[in-house]
This record gives sequence, C-alpha cells and structure tokens, in this order.
Amino acid sequence: MAEAICLFTKGTIIIKSPKKSPIFLRMIVLVFAMVCGVYICSVCLNQTNFGTTSKLLNVEINKRHCCDYEVDRSQTPYAHYPKPETFSRAECACNPVRYFAIFSMQRSGSGWFETLLNSHTNVSSNGEIFSVKERRNNVTSILTTLDRVYNLDWFTSASKNQCSAAVGFKWMLNQGLMENHKEIVEYFNNRGVSVIFLFRRNLLRRMVSVLANSFDRYAKLLNGTHKSHVHSLEEADTLSRYKPVIDLSSLVTDLKQMDQRVSEALEYFSSTRHIRLYYEDLVKNRTKLVDVQDFLRLPQMELTSRQVKIHKGPLLEHIKNWDDVNKALKGTMYEKFLHYNDY
Repeated sequence: MAEAICLFTKGTIIIKSPKKSPIFLRMIVLVFAMVCGVYICSVCLNQTNFGTTSKLLNVEINKRHCCDYEVDRSQTPYAHYPKPETFSRAECACNPVRYFAIFSMQRSGSGWFETLLNSHTNVSSNGEIFSVKERRNNVTSILTTLDRVYNLDWFTSASKNQCSAAVGFKWMLNQGLMENHKEIVEYFNNRGVSVIFLFRRNLLRRMVSVLANSFDRYAKLLNGTHKSHVHSLEEADTLSRYKPVIDLSSLVTDLKQMDQRVSEALEYFSSTRHIRLYYEDLVKNRTKLVDVQDFLRLPQMELTSRQVKIHKGPLLEHIKNWDDVNKALKGTMYEKFLHYNDY
C-alpha cells in the first residue's frame, strides 16, 4: 500500500506521496481542508455569539419620559401617568391623570354628584366600590383595591377610555374609611390622591331620606322595584308619599353623632389635598361645579344629571310626626334644620 508523508515547515504543509497515487493525495487534501473549514467556522460563530450577547447586555432601554409643561409645578405630585396591566394607553400614555376620592355619607347627594362628574368627558368615577365588604376587610385589601382603581385596571359602567384625565370613586364614611384613616391618609399623600368632601348641612333632611330609603327596600313602592335614585318626576312623587315617623327619644343624639362623624372625617383627612362641598350649595349655586373642575384641573364643561330630587319642599311635608319633632328640636343647636330648605 502506498504511503503518504506530511511535513510541516514554517506553517506550510508539504505532502509527499508516491507518484503512483494522485487520487489518494487529492482525498487527503480535501479532508484536511474540510476539517480546517469546520474549525474556522466554529471559532467565528462563537466570537459572533459572544459579541452579540455582550451588546445585548450593554443595551439600556430608554423609557419614554412624559412631561406636561403646562402643569403647574406645585401640581406635579398630582399629575400621574399610569401603566395599566390589562391594556395599553397607547397614544394617551402621556396624558396626565389625576386621582380623587369622594368622601360622603349615604343620602347626602353623592350619587347625584357623581353622575354630574361622570357627565364630563374626561372623568371616570367608579361608584361605591367599598360597598363590597371583601374589599375593606383589612388595610391590605383596601390598598390593593385602591391600586387597581388608580392604575386604571378597575372597570365599571362609569369607566371611560384610556385618555381619562381624572379617575376616582365615592367612599362612604362607614365603609372602613374612618377605622383605617391613618394608612389611607399615608397612601393618599404618597400617591397624590385628592379628596372631595361632600356632606349635607341639613342632617334632619338626611335622616328623612335614610328612613324613607330603608322603608322602600322592603316596600318596593315602584312596581315592586327598589330604587335609591330616580329619573322621573312620577317616580319621585311616588317615593315622597311615604312619611317616616322620627324616633324622638334618640333624635338629638342621632343628629349629634352624624355631626361628630363629619367633624372627625374633616380632621382625620385634613393633611390631604382636599375641597369641601355641601349638597345644598351645589343645588343652589351651580358655579360650585366650576370649582370642582378647577380642583381636578379639568377643562370646563357643562355638567348634567338625569337624577330627580325625591323630597322637595319644606320638611313638614315629609315627616309624619312633624309637630313632635318641631317641639323636640326647639331651643337646641339643631333647631335651624327645621326651616332650612335645600331646594
């Protein structure tokens, strides 16, 4: 068998083989060339991968920074740019959003007021979300719910599009708000949440509304249906026919407790950015709604509501034992409620 001899001199390969085996020589050269080619390719690929990996590791993602130069610097902590987990704000990503919460008590006009706010194109007020007990079981559940609302991941029939400029809800004082006020104040101040206080001056009228609404829960005067708010004069007239009897033994105490509850709320949340409103003022002076829009830094719009007031006219027309109530409050600090109208 013919033999081939390979000599390596100064990096040059010299192959000597018998003259009688040219095919064998060509095969050796071909195999050697293939081996060298595979080796060189593998080295090149490794170098390419390393370089690519290094470049990827060194790449910094520059997030788009949103800045509204028209926003007053004092308002910067209250202008937010949420990043919802459930959808993309797309072209609205740099539209500033302001967070708010309406603090109120049942039957104080908060439902009517919220419909007014939601008639604004840029407002999404999500209703009484803490009426569900599971959401207010403890501070953790409360803060988790707040995060969802203010991150725009809370969806209700009131929710607008991703370009909403003000997002919030209404929160009754008896829905875990007062018991957890310290943690909530801290959260609101850290997140830049503004508070809208909405109360009723005439607490006696509020009492009448509460009693009438409680009665209708069982009586269901509107064709077997209970409605806390109505949208027609006929429905309002039907509900207003019921005249509650006021418990005289606890009347003054009940009014005092309501008054104290309001005072405590104003004190607990005094360190937040807030505005104080009264139902009677909103009814009599619609320019108060301009103040609200300014407070939320919204473009001015005419706000409307389809809700109809149920108890109109003087209180004596809505309390069955009016004469007794009148006597019980004479000479007290609550005597003013007897003739104070909010229509």
